[in-house]
Amino acid sequence: MTSTPSAVARALERIARLDPALNAFIEVWPEEALAREPDTRQLPLRGLPFAVKGPTGIRSYAARRLIAAGGVPVGATSVPGPGTYWQTWGRGAHGRTVNPWRADRTPGGSSAGSAVAVAAGMVELATGSDGAGSVRIPAAWCGVFGLKTTNGLLPSPDASGLAAAGVLARSAADAERYVRHVLPGYEEFAAPSLPLPAVYSEDLGFAEVDPEVAGVVRAAVDRLVAAGTVRLVEAGCGLLDPGPAWQAVRGGAPDDAEAVAVRRANHERLDALFAAAPLLLSPATPNRPHGHEGPGDLYSTALTWAFNLSGHPAASLPAGFTADGCPVGLQLVAARGADVSLLGMARAVENALPTVRP
Repeated sequence: MTSTPSAVARALERIARLDPALNAFIEVWPEEALAREPDTRQLPLRGLPFAVKGPTGIRSYAARRLIAAGGVPVGATSVPGPGTYWQTWGRGAHGRTVNPWRADRTPGGSSAGSAVAVAAGMVELATGSDGAGSVRIPAAWCGVFGLKTTNGLLPSPDASGLAAAGVLARSAADAERYVRHVLPGYEEFAAPSLPLPAVYSEDLGFAEVDPEVAGVVRAAVDRLVAAGTVRLVEAGCGLLDPGPAWQAVRGGAPDDAEAVAVRRANHERLDALFAAAPLLLSPATPNRPHGHEGPGDLYSTALTWAFNLSGHPAASLPAGFTADGCPVGLQLVAARGADVSLLGMARAVENALPTVRP
């Protein structure tokens, strides 16, 4: 009688079969993973195969916590290679990382390979990090769930304070396994009361958004309202463009007068917004996945990096597809420190948004 392959063996088989075309991984560790798996059977995650972001991901706090809970790392995923200043791409062991929905498009980045590995079913979870949208952008463009935690909640090697740890998973429900075992002081949450009071902003007050991307997200929000999952609240979300302030902080000038003024103004506006409603909804990106030659003059980070500056937890989940087959992400943002509550709200939203995949 033939035994059923283990979860780790199935993940390794799928990586071996699919990754030569997708280039989601820079390294795969089959011998180590299979050797580690038997020791996980009595642990909570019971040999859950997961991937880590980039060459240093195995040393991250999140990876160590997942391993301690019985997760099995199977490889390190691709991040952007050298040669360009834009980071919404990746380079695997054998070439550029390919979007599994459109091979002529980038998967986003910088957690590029992590998003592709999850979207293609090579692993169930992958770690990420998000300094300007590096979890949420690839989640949006690969049609998976991505969560950026509250800045400072988990250890990060980023001295600027802009980057926060995160996770990519097939769904918010799957991401709960990461949150449960990685977030300090995790406590089981009750399902949120519906409808969720929420503020919707197409552009956060400053961004230029592809009309079709905006239309896909607005249609998703309308479905949430019709389903009784969300109740829209009239509250302003006129943020100031965070781009120059983000660049000043990243460049080592956090005390730059303009940066300080923008951060203070946006903090005040977001505090007022979350006093009126626990959830902010917007498109995750202003654009659809661009080609491998780059995004041109458009910042794919326009709708994400405000929350790296402010520190709020934020997620992207699938909202639908453009007519040319590109996934679109719906961004959910909650108050600082409300990561577990955000995950609960994301699960409620996800349940009301069954994705029709082309």
